[in-house]
Amino acid sequence: MDYNKLTPIVNKPNGWALMPLVVFLCLYLITSIIVNDFYKVPITVAFLVASVYAVATTKGLSLNDRILQYSSGAANTNIMLMIWIFILAGAFAQSAKAMGAIDATVNLTLWLLPENLLLAGVFLASCFISLSIGTSVGTIVALAPVAAGIAAKTDISMAFMTAIVVGGAFFGDNLSFISDTTIAATRTQGCVMRDKFRVNFLIALPAALLVLIYYIVYGMQTEAHPDISPIEWVKIIPYLIVLGTSIAGMNVTLVLLLGLLSTGIIGWGYGAFDLFGWFGAMGEGVLGMGELIIITLMAGGMLELIRFNGGIDYILHRLTERINNKRGAEFSIAALVSLANFCTANNTIAIITVGPLASRIAEEYRVDKRKSASILDTFSCVIQGIIPYGAQMLIAAGLTQLSPLDIIPYLYYPMALGIFAILSIAFRFPRRYS
Repeated sequence: MDYNKLTPIVNKPNGWALMPLVVFLCLYLITSIIVNDFYKVPITVAFLVASVYAVATTKGLSLNDRILQYSSGAANTNIMLMIWIFILAGAFAQSAKAMGAIDATVNLTLWLLPENLLLAGVFLASCFISLSIGTSVGTIVALAPVAAGIAAKTDISMAFMTAIVVGGAFFGDNLSFISDTTIAATRTQGCVMRDKFRVNFLIALPAALLVLIYYIVYGMQTEAHPDISPIEWVKIIPYLIVLGTSIAGMNVTLVLLLGLLSTGIIGWGYGAFDLFGWFGAMGEGVLGMGELIIITLMAGGMLELIRFNGGIDYILHRLTERINNKRGAEFSIAALVSLANFCTANNTIAIITVGPLASRIAEEYRVDKRKSASILDTFSCVIQGIIPYGAQMLIAAGLTQLSPLDIIPYLYYPMALGIFAILSIAFRFPRRYS
C-alpha cells in the first residue's frame, strides 16, 4: 500500500467542517476573555487542540491519510514561503538589535519627529512604505522593531505603537499597484488596476485621514520625553538597505538577506560582535521565531482540513443563495471574501478562492467590476488585519514579544477601513462605480 498517496475524495459543502475554527476561537479567545488573562491559554496549545479535533472528525480517510491531508496544508507553498520570511526576519531583527541598528534608527526617528507628531509620523511612514513596496509583511518586518524601540524610550504602550505600524501596513497592502492582493483582485474581476485604485482610494482615504487626525490629537496629549542618545549614522544603513531594496520591488527574502549581511559587516567592523557573535545573534533570532513557525504550520494544516471537509464550500453556498439586488450582491461578495479570509488566514488566497464566484455575482447583478475588485481587496485586508492568527499579526507579535490579542484593540485603521467599506456599500458610494 502506498502511504503517500491521498484518497481523491471530494466532500460536499458542510457547515460542521468549520468546527475546528470554532474550537480554536473558544479555547483561545473566549477562554482568555472569561479569565481576563490572554496568556493563560498559549496560542500553540489552542491550535494543537483544534488541529487534533480537525484530524479526528475528518471522515472518509484513514488516520494516516487524514494526517497526510493535514500535512499537505502545513506544507503549502504559501505557508513555506511565510516560514522562510519569518526565519530571515528573526535573524535580521536580532542581528540588527545586537549591532545597534534598531537603537540608531529609533534615535533618528525621535530626533526627526516632534513629540506631538510621533504617532502620526510612524503611521504615515508605515503607510508610505507599504504603498511603495506593496507588502504589509515587509513593512512590519522593517518598522515593528523600530516602533518597539520608540515605545521603550517613551511612555507610549508597545502594543499601541505596534498596532500603528500594522494599521499603516494594510493601507499600502490594500492600495499598492504591486500588492499581490491588488493583482489577484483585478485579475479575477477583469478590470484595470488604475480603475480599482480609484475606487479603493475613495474608500480608504477617509478612513486613513480619520485615524491620522486621531493620532495627531492623541499625540498632543501624550507625554513623551525620550532620552535621545547621539545618532550613530552608519548603523542605520541596514534599515536603509531593507527599505530601499523593498521600495525598488526586490523579493522580500533577498531584501532580508541583504539586510542581514549588512548587519554582519557593519557590526563586525564597528566591534559590536565578532563572527561567532553574529552567528549567535542570528541563531537567537531564528529560535525566537520558533513559536510563530509552529503556529503557522498548524494553522495551515487545520485550515486545509476545513477546506477538504467542505467548510469553505459551505460558506460560498450559504452566502449566495439569497441575493436579490445589487446592494445584496455587493454585501455577499464582501461576506464571501471575509469568511474565506477568516478560514484561510491569507488575504491573497481568499481573493483567489472566491474571485471567480464574485465575478459571476457581479455580472448577474450588474455590479461594476471595479467596485467588486475593490470590495474583494478591501474586506480581505480588513479581516487579515484583525485576526490574531494572520501572518502579519503573528510576525508583529513575534518581533515585539507581545500576544496578538494585545495588539488587536489598537488596530484603529483596519477597523475604520471596515466601517467605511460597509458604508460605501450601504450608501452606494462612490456613485460613479455603484
